Amino acid sequence: MTPTGGPALLVGAGLLAGAVLAGCGDGSPSATEVSPPTPAARTASFCERLARALPTRVDGRRPTKVTPSSPLTAGWGAPAVVLRCGVPPPRGLTRNSRLVEVDGLSWFLRETDDAFVFTTADRVANVEVRVPSSVPREEATAPLVDLARPVLESLPSRAEFSEGP
Repeated sequence: MTPTGGPALLVGAGLLAGAVLAGCGDGSPSATEVSPPTPAARTASFCERLARALPTRVDGRRPTKVTPSSPLTAGWGAPAVVLRCGVPPPRGLTRNSRLVEVDGLSWFLRETDDAFVFTTADRVANVEVRVPSSVPREEATAPLVDLARPVLESLPSRAEFSEGP
């Protein structure tokens, strides 16, 4: 004899489990669309160096697929923190702009409706990092901590580059 409501309960639980599994798919999030920049060849070569040095995790987020695939772009998590290397200087950046410094690297911050957009201010290749606006403002620089070292080691400052070795 089955407990009261047994068959109905088991069928309901089976349907719920099936719905959960169907929602999981293969466990990978859908790709994040990112527009790759189109820098000059020299800048692109610096960006490719950075791509090889990027960390596996950023602010605890695992890599996510970006499309189209490019050595100039990378993403982590969902919603994704997105990096683009070789972008033009951001509008509004001047010598007198207020910058955010994170682990020795200066970033220009521009806020949009959907993201905090940080762009390096003094590297031979501009790096843009978009942090989703769902991240609290006071935590928006956290991904930059994991990205500072690879950027500093891969991309010399404009001053260092113009001085030469």
